Amino acid sequence: MRLRRKSVQGCVALAISLLPLRCAWAEVQSGTSQSTVATDAGDLISLDDAIARAEANEASFAIARAEGETSQLDRSIARASLLPSATFHNQYLFTQGNGSNDRVGQTTTSPAPRFIANNSVHEYVSQGVVNETVGLQQLSAVSLADANAAKAAAELEIGRRGLVSAVVNLYYGLIATESNLETVMRANDEATRFVTLTQQREAGREAAHADVVKAQLQQQQRSRDVADARIAAVRARLELGVLLFPDPRTDFHTQAASASVLPDRSDIEAAAAKNNAELKSALASLRASEAEVTSARAGYMPDLALNFTYGIDAPQFAVNGPAGTRNLGYAASATLDIPVWDWLATQHKVKQSQIRRDAVKIALSATQRRLIANLAEFYDEAATARDQLASLDLSVATAQESFLLTRLRYVGGEGTVLEVIDAQNALISTEMARSDGTLRYQVALAGLQTLTGRPLIQ
Repeated sequence: MRLRRKSVQGCVALAISLLPLRCAWAEVQSGTSQSTVATDAGDLISLDDAIARAEANEASFAIARAEGETSQLDRSIARASLLPSATFHNQYLFTQGNGSNDRVGQTTTSPAPRFIANNSVHEYVSQGVVNETVGLQQLSAVSLADANAAKAAAELEIGRRGLVSAVVNLYYGLIATESNLETVMRANDEATRFVTLTQQREAGREAAHADVVKAQLQQQQRSRDVADARIAAVRARLELGVLLFPDPRTDFHTQAASASVLPDRSDIEAAAAKNNAELKSALASLRASEAEVTSARAGYMPDLALNFTYGIDAPQFAVNGPAGTRNLGYAASATLDIPVWDWLATQHKVKQSQIRRDAVKIALSATQRRLIANLAEFYDEAATARDQLASLDLSVATAQESFLLTRLRYVGGEGTVLEVIDAQNALISTEMARSDGTLRYQVALAGLQTLTGRPLIQ
């Protein structure tokens, strides 16, 4: 009779203990997360929204974008130097007279100026002037500006891709930390229920007090785990909030994006060879160094300066003089400056530019080698993380089943408290490993995206 009463008590305790456990297990299987469901307390921020907000708020990216825009203007300025410039020159000159009127000029009635360099006591200049300088220096300046603009555009793309990678890391890192927080909170609830179960079994003389002590120690540890996980989640939220909002403490909710299927290695390699921003920047640097060499060598070449002037330069501010002379007219000049000797300054400038060009060539080779290495590393990392995701899901399901069966055995008097605790620890570890595995895959895809420019997270 006593054994039957204990059996009935065990069945009742089993039913009571399994009810909340199965509810928690159903919550785990459903995969719902508070971090992916929007509430009235905060906005729902998708990954694309986070990237757009970060591009608008991140300081170094704003500087890179400003450099890109100014380099485009520098290219326009360099090209403008190839075209003739026009100015409207107006001037009035007064010179003290020398007391005579015998100066040969447009009129004999005007007093002669005291300074022989000037044309008249009163001189009015109003002319339209067109200047044009033709030389290798101007042409190489355009080539240099084009190369610098291409380099700035590549650097901007490098900054943008790096920012995208950082946002992906922070975004999915927040999702992972919040998922881990939910895991340890469920573990803490289960540890509390297990303490109650051991106390009930102790009261029914079905378990020793040592089981209660062990369960209480486990529950205390779970409480500390919850506090640490909550701090980690708050830290991750603030780190992402710095990039997204004027106030990092702004409440928001995340929404996990779907990762694209990992493309074939050949497709990734082709995209990297075509769209890698680091490689484009290195090639643009090489073109800029070549333009600098050409610009330095331009010091050996002559420059042709052309000038055309139309207007007046007369003692009267008028089209015609008092004697009917015509003040309005034009003048043209062509000047060819041929360099002869500059104490080897041009030769040294050429040598300097060649030294810098050789260094840029070495940097380009290093960039190509680093691209090959990073491509292989990131692709292998993404492939491994992808292959492990299915295994991690299976491990979680297996750990859940093991925990349920172990708890059943303990309730039935066939298992020990240590087995239950070990099973719960294994379940928590596998759940966290699954969150970390998802984060690892997303980060690896973001790394590949920085090399190829191809969106792999949608």
